Amino acid sequence: METANHTTVTEFIILGLTDNPTLCAIFFEIFLGVYIVTVVGNISITILIQSSPQLPMPMYLFLSHLAFVDIGYSTSVTPIMLMSFLRERTAIPVTGCIAQLGSDVTFGATECFLLATIAYNHYGSICSPLLYSIHRSPVVCFFLLEASYLGGCINASSFTGCLMNLSFGPNKTNHFFCDLFPLLKLSCGHVSIAEISPAISSASVLISTLFTIIVPYSYILHSILKMHSTEGRKKAFSTCISHLTAVTLFYGTVLFVYIMPKSSYSADQVKVASVIYIVVVPMLNLICSLRKKEVKEAMRKLMARAHWFS
Repeated sequence: METANHTTVTEFIILGLTDNPTLCAIFFEIFLGVYIVTVVGNISITILIQSSPQLPMPMYLFLSHLAFVDIGYSTSVTPIMLMSFLRERTAIPVTGCIAQLGSDVTFGATECFLLATIAYNHYGSICSPLLYSIHRSPVVCFFLLEASYLGGCINASSFTGCLMNLSFGPNKTNHFFCDLFPLLKLSCGHVSIAEISPAISSASVLISTLFTIIVPYSYILHSILKMHSTEGRKKAFSTCISHLTAVTLFYGTVLFVYIMPKSSYSADQVKVASVIYIVVVPMLNLICSLRKKEVKEAMRKLMARAHWFS
């Protein structure tokens, strides 16, 4: 990547979340704790689901993959952010920056598709219980999972392809990880054409998956309001409310960063929103999974078995 004066940018300097030493120390402890809880908790959820055949499928199959994606999503960014709290200067090679951007977008887009898949599954279990056996067939489930991961990879390729075709002059990015739009500000040439592909790709993923979530939940809400049983209504609400909480927080912050006009918010606001959808939401998904009655029961049985064998 060469600039007009033939210098080559070999690394990017990550300015981080803040340059205040006191805040850096506080944030390091907080986000390290969040990261450990996210990784260990989601690994535990995955192991629990795999070792508990009594958990209903395909819901918990999708949740185990969501846990895996959340680990990857958080891991693609959080270690770099933690490193920036400990160092005055955090440098990432250009190739490392491209790899980090690619993994971040891959897991982020895959999360969008998985959240939409879970919404579709909720619709089948609540609104079409008689046809649910068709919806939950292994062929349909694995097709939805493969499509989710493939969609994430295709979306990421538009971001990394854009970055690899740009030349850079300045190399200091005002962010805590390698995100495309802050990096585009460092480009030497015109970036309006280069922005088109990732903008279309990300907008397509966000809008299509959000639509896929809103439509099923509209039918679900209508079905719940028609229920005469208070117990059935309460169970249906408890099934969906945790998922809706994560969806609202995730899409609200992502749409703020990627859809809103760039002139309408500051770099610090983007950082805060990015922390929420990359660091906080994966832990929130974990909490939502742990609150489920079936997970608590499976965990109790697993601990009882472990205690019996000991």
